[in-house]
Amino acid sequence: MGERYRAAREFLAALDPDWQQHIAAVGPCLHQPHPAREPYEALVRAIAYQQLHAKAGDAIVGRLVAMFPGQSFPSPEQILATDFEQMRRCGFSASKVTTIQGIAQARLDGVVPDYTTALSMDDEALIERLVSLRGIGRWTVEMLLIYSLERMDILPADDFGVREGYRRLKNLEKQPTRKQMIAIGNAWKPYRTVAAWYLWRVPAR
Repeated sequence: MGERYRAAREFLAALDPDWQQHIAAVGPCLHQPHPAREPYEALVRAIAYQQLHAKAGDAIVGRLVAMFPGQSFPSPEQILATDFEQMRRCGFSASKVTTIQGIAQARLDGVVPDYTTALSMDDEALIERLVSLRGIGRWTVEMLLIYSLERMDILPADDFGVREGYRRLKNLEKQPTRKQMIAIGNAWKPYRTVAAWYLWRVPAR
C-alpha cells in the first residue's frame, strides 16, 4: 500500500506548483484505512459519527459495543433485538436508531453485502445499492469505499473539507460546486482518494 501512496503522491505533485508545494509541506500520505471491516459495521459506525465531533462519536460507539461484552461489534440480530430506548441511551438520536436498525435488517436481507461481496462490486453499483437505505447518503458509502474497502479512486465531491481544501489550495473566493468538483477531480484519476486526503489537510491562509 505504501508504494501505491508514493506513486499517487508523485502523480499529484506533478500536476502543478500548488499541489507540489502543498504535498511537500504535508509529507507522505498517511491515510489509515480499516481493511476487512464489514460494510454493515462500517455503515453503523458512519451513522454514529454523522454531524458529531470524533470524541462524541467515539463515546457513542463505545457505549454501544459495551452493551455486548466479549464482542468487537454487535451483530445485526443483536441490534434488532435491542430495545429502542436502550439504543437511545447510548447517545443516538431517534432517527439514527431507526437508520441503524434499517442497516441491520438490510444486512440480514442481503441488501448490505458482506465484505467479500462488497470487494468484488463496482464503486457505483455499491453506492447505488446502499443509498436506497433510509438515512444512507452517497457520502456515507464513499467513506465505506475509502476506509473499509481501500479504494484508491474515490472523490467525495459533497464533502465540505474536500471542496474547502481545494478553494484554499487554489486561493479561490468560492468553493467549487459538487458538479465542478467532479469535473476538476477527473485530473486526479486514478488517485482521487489520495487527492481527497491531501485536500483535507490544506491549512487556512
